[in-house]
Amino acid sequence: DFKLIGSAHNIVELKIKEIQGCQEVFISPIFFNSKNKYFLDTIKFNFLTYYTKKKIIALGGINKTNLKKLKLTKSIGVGGISFFK
Repeated sequence: DFKLIGSAHNIVELKIKEIQGCQEVFISPIFFNSKNKYFLDTIKFNFLTYYTKKKIIALGGINKTNLKKLKLTKSIGVGGISFFK
């Protein structure tokens, strides 16, 4: 019993993940980090969520400072590597 989860950065990739049958999709990067010059922030992130009925998980650049901002999004969860170290 596996759950298929994909990752997207824009509307085109989000639609591809729907076609692939993903049940949930990571959308990234939501916040700025030193690895990515491009990031969505909460407003653009929420716009992307309107284009799908899939469950969305926030990913990228999440830290203690911006963690509260996630309550402003339509994400069901959060993913990260450096935040949980």
